[in-house]
Amino acid sequence: MQLPVQSQSTLYAEPWEADAGPDDLAEIARTADRSGFAYIASCDHVAIPRRLAAAMSTVWYDPVATLAFLAGVTERVRLLSHVAVVGLRHPLVTAKQYATLDHLSGGRLILGVGAGHVREEFEALGIDFESRGAVLDESIEALRAALGPDEFPAHHGKSYDFEGLGQRPRPAQEHVPLWVGGSSPAAVRRAALKGDGWLPQGDPRDRLPAQIAKLGQLREEAGLAGRPFTVGAITEPLYVGEPGWNVGRRTLSGPPEALAESLRAYRAMGVDQIQIRFRSRSRTELTDQMGVFGGEVGPLL
Repeated sequence: MQLPVQSQSTLYAEPWEADAGPDDLAEIARTADRSGFAYIASCDHVAIPRRLAAAMSTVWYDPVATLAFLAGVTERVRLLSHVAVVGLRHPLVTAKQYATLDHLSGGRLILGVGAGHVREEFEALGIDFESRGAVLDESIEALRAALGPDEFPAHHGKSYDFEGLGQRPRPAQEHVPLWVGGSSPAAVRRAALKGDGWLPQGDPRDRLPAQIAKLGQLREEAGLAGRPFTVGAITEPLYVGEPGWNVGRRTLSGPPEALAESLRAYRAMGVDQIQIRFRSRSRTELTDQMGVFGGEVGPLL
């Protein structure tokens, strides 16, 4: 699941999150750890321009700091950047941060990357917004090298060029999974050809089969069909049980068996992992929902 509190866009934040803080994040992460969730995720924005602040808010915790903090209060759950806008930083900086996170967490990192969409953010940092797709393509290659086993990684490209520079600690994992986020044709192609997985952005159920078919076609044409690849999906908002309040018309609600039956449709269309978000009016209601889902819905999936 994507963590609440750490990003508070009006598209999904609940009112109670406005007054929440580190204690709430820690308890939610511990609940995810106990309840069998595969990963907890944190977003990435450096700064939000005034024109977008009303919709996006300016609450965007740094993902490395947030996931490192939560690594210290959890034991099992994996830590996903969903997604790191890696074009905003040199690959050696990104590698240093996330390799350290993987090392400190005992190998629990999943590095999710994306191109970014806020022009002013790039301009303020002196980075060309129009070339962000090409820069991301190269960044993935550079990160493959910088997060690999070599203490002195090497990469020679158009935007980045380095060798003979050592970085330790190395990641705890021999291979850090790198998932690519986004649902545009360019993002789907990038995920298929350069990633270990795909993180869609807002694709409803009826669009997923075509997207998954395209991923498979691209990977087969490139000779990658036999390699492991994780297809993700973001589900509709969920509420386990019968809500006594208005949870919105798109929210899936009902008993565990009904929710599981609905969610199994994702597996049938070729999805490997689902990211879920619960409707809630408080931290307690959220952690209760997570606990019930982990205990009564998860086993049915």
